[in-house]
Amino acid sequence: MAAPTGFATVEWFSIDGIREVLPYVTGSLFAGLILGIVAGVIGPMIQARDLAFAVHGSSELSFAGGAAALLLFGGGVAAASTATIVGVGSIVGSVIAAVLFGVLGAKARERNSAIGVILPFGLGLGVLFLFLHPGRAANKFGLLVGQIVAVDTTQIWLLAAVAVVVLGVLAAIWRPLFFASVDPDVAVARGVPTRLLSALFMIVLGLAVAMAVQIVGAILVLSLLITPTAAASRVTASPAMVTLLSVLFAVFSAVGGIILSLTPELPISPCVTTLSFLIYLVCRVIGAARHRRGWNTRTPAPTAAAEPVAAAA
Repeated sequence: MAAPTGFATVEWFSIDGIREVLPYVTGSLFAGLILGIVAGVIGPMIQARDLAFAVHGSSELSFAGGAAALLLFGGGVAAASTATIVGVGSIVGSVIAAVLFGVLGAKARERNSAIGVILPFGLGLGVLFLFLHPGRAANKFGLLVGQIVAVDTTQIWLLAAVAVVVLGVLAAIWRPLFFASVDPDVAVARGVPTRLLSALFMIVLGLAVAMAVQIVGAILVLSLLITPTAAASRVTASPAMVTLLSVLFAVFSAVGGIILSLTPELPISPCVTTLSFLIYLVCRVIGAARHRRGWNTRTPAPTAAAEPVAAAA
């Protein structure tokens, strides 16, 4: 997508312009749809297990993995092959991050300390790899702020395959994982394999983060994996409704952000993050109004970890 030549020349939101461009971005829309569904489904479990900081840490190592793959294997190949190489590198980086976070800290305090140590190291490595890569600057920084306009058929199939793995594993472990998240001590007493479930979820989370890094970039991953669930939890305390609304909000943010960016020819990432943030603000206002008028059957919990406890009560 061509960059705007100046603020005064930008044509803001033309329906006719969007209709003309839309056939050329169907691949990006499919990618946004896939990522929105995965982000919406995994978001409530991220919130229940208080892993927002882990998402940020995984995205930085995913960025480093993509940058390393670009440096080592991206020279002298076609642009489409380069995108696939970067995608695979991002997945490898996220999985390594998941394993490291799982090994270095089982409890939240230990895990957050480990992430705080590894995160800047991974970001620094990624910047170093991009600096050493002799390619164009625009391609380099796509890993940081997203490069969804460059999605090709191979990448869509890769995203779809990863999405099937993530959703399949989540469907298989959802109930015991949710139980272990709500009350880990009772879950251990009842023989639930909490360590194995935690390791599996961290790997699944790493795969989801790797998908998001390729769409919105390492810096803006939280806008799709955290914000939609945070918005949904402001208007309902039902775990099923939180998951449903989270999926709707994430898909609307991803696909809507892509469409909104077409006519003004703006970068996609700011459009996605703006939509996601506006949804959160609207849901926060609705939640506050419902609470003031006594329409809530349950009081929204002030902390993320407490919400599933209230829902399960």
